[in-house]
Amino acid sequence: MAGVTVEIKYFNTFVLKKTLSGQAITNQPVWNGSFGIPSTETGGYPVVSTPLTTNNWAIEESRIRGGFNNTTVDFSPKAYLVEDEPNAVIRFNSLIYSGIFNSRTGINDTNVFSIGADITKSADPANGSIQRLYAENTNLTVFQQFKVSRALIDKDAIYSAEGGGAVTAANLVIGTLQAYSGSFGISNNPESFATYGYRKYFTDKNNNAVLRLSRDGITEISNYGMKDFFRDELNSIDTTQGPGVAVGGYDLYTDQYVLSLHQSPVYNDERTISNKTVAFDDSINGWTSLFSYRPDQIFSIRNNFYSTIDSKLYKHHSSDVNRGNFYGTDYESSVTVIFNPEPVRSKTFSTISYEGGSGWKMTALASDATGEDYIDANWISTNDESNSVFSYYEGEYIINPANGQAVVRSNYNAVFGTVDPPYPRVHAGFDRKENAYVANLVNNSTAAQGEIIFGNVISGIKGFFATATFSTDTTTDPGGEKQLFSVATDFFSNNGY
Repeated sequence: MAGVTVEIKYFNTFVLKKTLSGQAITNQPVWNGSFGIPSTETGGYPVVSTPLTTNNWAIEESRIRGGFNNTTVDFSPKAYLVEDEPNAVIRFNSLIYSGIFNSRTGINDTNVFSIGADITKSADPANGSIQRLYAENTNLTVFQQFKVSRALIDKDAIYSAEGGGAVTAANLVIGTLQAYSGSFGISNNPESFATYGYRKYFTDKNNNAVLRLSRDGITEISNYGMKDFFRDELNSIDTTQGPGVAVGGYDLYTDQYVLSLHQSPVYNDERTISNKTVAFDDSINGWTSLFSYRPDQIFSIRNNFYSTIDSKLYKHHSSDVNRGNFYGTDYESSVTVIFNPEPVRSKTFSTISYEGGSGWKMTALASDATGEDYIDANWISTNDESNSVFSYYEGEYIINPANGQAVVRSNYNAVFGTVDPPYPRVHAGFDRKENAYVANLVNNSTAAQGEIIFGNVISGIKGFFATATFSTDTTTDPGGEKQLFSVATDFFSNNGY
């Protein structure tokens, strides 16, 4: 119904009645039983699907007049309607701050934004939106998509013509923004940020880089032996699949920056596919480990390192579970090494050995590709491969002198009912000699074009260099510590020069 003027007796009385007549009305937006809300301003109000014929009441807006020529009460805020002239502006490159908060004096002006004071600070919009802020002491670090800047808090800097600067006290919350050297930012991954002491770590997907911000400025730590790795991993991340694609945290227990790169959405059920979690150690300026776990968040509290996954909290480096156990699953630890002695010579690698503890097995060893041949309309490269080598315990057989039968040591008790009898033993994997573990390399390659002798009829593998992978087994002291100090191979030259 149209607005009316209602004469009332008391100045502070509010009366407004809106009724619905007896006719049936359906499929109309309703607010608290009241019809007539404009369709463009319903904001998702429910729609009546059944006829309403009863009277309905609603409080809307009202003016109150106490008498002729008296003061009137104007419209109150219309909470259920949008503004008549919305003028909202999204300033993705700006900061705004409120009044102060002091718990000791009871001052709380956090909801006060005075338009009479300069309460905004804007960064260069060409550097993208502000993704993260970090305050320490009297400095504020501002991370934009394409740039990192710093500003003084409650101070300002005056620069002379010679380039020198002096800090002065000023009635200013955030001082002048000064950009760090280099065209680096934090892209759209503020979750990659981690800090320890004066060092700050983060990723820049736009430049395929992992960065460290410290007293000497921004350093590209992904260049320390891992440039190609991060170029491929960061470049292949699909940011449209969800947040949390580069989760970072600092491990106070090992004093390392831990970074987990997620190639698929955070809440994907298959968490073991296309994920890389790596650790960076400042003491050696290098990346030390590649892990098999994928966290949602990682952080440290009082010298302990924690991670979360599926709303569950896990403590790392705990002695209550096996080594290599992450989120209830046991994983093998592995190390890949490259043998490249005398690079210009073709060689045959005949043996493999390592110094360390028992429990290591060689899962793969292969030479470099010998070139590409055009065979059957396909380009094919060939290389030599070796059989895998069992660990000392898994490859140890006990010979029963009664019948000469050889039974693997780990199964002897199940077969004969005797635990570790003093019978002769042979090793099909690594054998121990002078406190080192050694084994022959048996060729397991397929025939190459023009090759006369191949496969397991020859010993060793041919190539200019060889790549070997060592992994922990599952039977030697499960969950215990397994050390690997050095790996070696014997070889001889094929060409004799």
